[in-house]
Amino acid sequence: MNIRILGCHGSEALLQQTAGPHTCHTCSFLINDTLLLDAGTVASKLSLSEQKRIRHIILSHLHFDHIKGLPMLADNLSEQISAPIIVGGLPEVVQGLHRHIFNTDVYPDFFKIPTVEHPTFASSFLKPGQVHSFSGVDVTPILVNHTVPTTGFIVQDGSSAFVYSGDTYSTDELWREAKQIPHLKTAFIECSYPNSMGELARISKHLTPALLAQEFRKLDRHDISVYAYHLKPAYKDQIQQELRELHIPRLTVLEEDQTLTI
Repeated sequence: MNIRILGCHGSEALLQQTAGPHTCHTCSFLINDTLLLDAGTVASKLSLSEQKRIRHIILSHLHFDHIKGLPMLADNLSEQISAPIIVGGLPEVVQGLHRHIFNTDVYPDFFKIPTVEHPTFASSFLKPGQVHSFSGVDVTPILVNHTVPTTGFIVQDGSSAFVYSGDTYSTDELWREAKQIPHLKTAFIECSYPNSMGELARISKHLTPALLAQEFRKLDRHDISVYAYHLKPAYKDQIQQELRELHIPRLTVLEEDQTLTI
């Protein structure tokens, strides 16, 4: 599988770095050019021809930083595609899109336009623990521990697999299921705040480096690559330093514009 990282931060910000300014984008992973995992960043990072190749979108939860690319994607592709893009998530997620975003007040209902018979988006409800096939890969959503209904995902084809934590605090089932997969290659684990902000992490249901280490121990797989993502840009340097101090082999911080092959 090829995984193109369009965005991987917990918020947007322009950071001044040694190599020059860097824009942090919110989470969106493009898998094999046709499957989008979360939609925090889409249209601003893909050409129109690349956007047209997307056939399926799976969403971990309804928080704005994971869905905010959908309206612009729909606006670009309406009247441009021959079949609707399937948007999948928990019923609470998909119904929330209809209720709060594509409700004609905030944005046009692209689940009904350009026509009801040929809309831009079509809904798909995902059932936790059930395997769903999208764009040639199998996706298993697993409920995790966040402030709203949220899933992580186990994504696999015949030769490789990865686990994506979604936004989560301490959780168990995701790691229990993932560690049993013999061809698991990679884990993407969120890490939003530094250790000093542990109470905010608890209230908002996110991880710190210390908590990431606890979750990684549950996974109990030292043969895989581990990427920390969803860092809040304001605390990025501090989080990175605390992650280095964990001395977890093959742990790195994910960055935008990487393409990973697993």
